[in-house]
Amino acid sequence: MLDGKTARRALIKKFRKPIYREFIKAIKSYKLIESGDKIMCCVSGGKDSITLSLLMEELYEHGERNFELCHVMMNPGFDSDYVNHIKGIYDKLEMELKVFDTDIFKITKEMAADNPCFLCARMRRGALYGQAEKLGANKIALGHHMDDVVQTTLMNMFMQGSYRNMMPILDSANHPGIKLIRPLYLVGESDIIKFRDYIGLESLGCRCVLSEGKIETTRDRMRELLNNLENEIPGVKKNIQKSIENVYIDTVIKTR
Repeated sequence: MLDGKTARRALIKKFRKPIYREFIKAIKSYKLIESGDKIMCCVSGGKDSITLSLLMEELYEHGERNFELCHVMMNPGFDSDYVNHIKGIYDKLEMELKVFDTDIFKITKEMAADNPCFLCARMRRGALYGQAEKLGANKIALGHHMDDVVQTTLMNMFMQGSYRNMMPILDSANHPGIKLIRPLYLVGESDIIKFRDYIGLESLGCRCVLSEGKIETTRDRMRELLNNLENEIPGVKKNIQKSIENVYIDTVIKTR
């Protein structure tokens, strides 16, 4: 695997157009980062969060905005080998990683073993907010990318009959003063995969001890559907993402 400096150079050179430029565009367009911010960059150990960490580190060192940055991994109950593996990756990439442990997997298994994903996600989000408060962070950076955004939009349409989107920046209702930001909002997953392969980042796959990768979620099915559509209609994911901001109000039916 490439070292941190070389990996970051690849982001601003080889992957400038598909990743770095879209990252900067999202930050400026949605005003995600301002001088004086203290940002907690969340790490799962997957390609998305590691790519986000590298981008945030580059912006921290060479960007126009002065802000504080820390990379934090919430351990919901991963095995120690996996946690140590992620620590090793961050050491190689020359970034400091803070890890805090929780019993989320254990609690979720006891309370919702048959359908763990919803409860687990809520508990993980709450743990992240709690850690941000402890660190004095006013923003939490998550690694959701454009594909996640589009999948969420279609999931709400198909499953709920509503038009709701994953937002690039979001105020917390229960934790005043803390915002969620998604700097990869305009970056496609396929480009992150290409970057991952270029720097030699090993993918360990799903490490959830509750599903062990066996639960096919609605998001998994939506991902497959969108990838098939992208093969047939190149650019369809980007166009769906653009439609989120390109709404003709006169054609919207208001019933309440």
